[in-house]
Amino acid sequence: MDAQLYTPSTSVPAATPTDLPAKEVPPTPALRETVYAQLRAAVLDGGFGARERLAEVRLAARFGVSRTPVREALARLASDGLIERGDGGFFVTIPNLTRLKDFYELRVTLELRGVARAIEDPSIKHDPAVIAAELDRWYAMRESPPVPDPRFVVQDERFHAELSRASGNPALTDALVAVSERIRQVRMYDFLTRDRVETTIAEHIEIMELVRDGRLDEGYRALHAHVGDSMAVVLDRARRAMSQMALHADRL
Repeated sequence: MDAQLYTPSTSVPAATPTDLPAKEVPPTPALRETVYAQLRAAVLDGGFGARERLAEVRLAARFGVSRTPVREALARLASDGLIERGDGGFFVTIPNLTRLKDFYELRVTLELRGVARAIEDPSIKHDPAVIAAELDRWYAMRESPPVPDPRFVVQDERFHAELSRASGNPALTDALVAVSERIRQVRMYDFLTRDRVETTIAEHIEIMELVRDGRLDEGYRALHAHVGDSMAVVLDRARRAMSQMALHADRL
């Protein structure tokens, strides 16, 4: 008897195509990028508590996708340094004070450089259209201040990015945006009171008006005071923000 045709009577019948487990369709590049972008935005915007585990199954259900693009997005975010592996899964990365000091120092350097380069080289002019548009936004906020909210930090970041962009060095702006995102999780808890929000609005307007009017030396000093005159001030603010973050971690 031909061995190739022989099937023992006790063997399990060969599976038909409908019996086989469905293979997961590999995510398209567009889907990968969409899930990554959505998850990254949620991480940066405080969408997860400091102690909340980023579970693949729950995230897949949240975004309406399979676990594969979620798993890939988590790996990318870990590589970006925005999340880290902890006990039982991934968690949002919260920089320690030493790391925060490094990030803040870099942020101050990048912030001031945008104005300093225009002071050093008179041929460099801040883009008046960018300055005017951003001033209009903050004038409107001065007239009708937003309620205190940790997510006000996004408006704050936009101000600093636009001020930098107006100075004409895109690489400088990209670097500033990147470092601002890394400290957003802590900085967002610096905007929990009305006076803090209103003070920020007033200082932004003052800085922009000085730059608009070509009073760059004064603008530089005002910006320096705004982002922190000394590292001691910065670290004290960071400590207070981290304490607030611990208190409010489960409220976002």
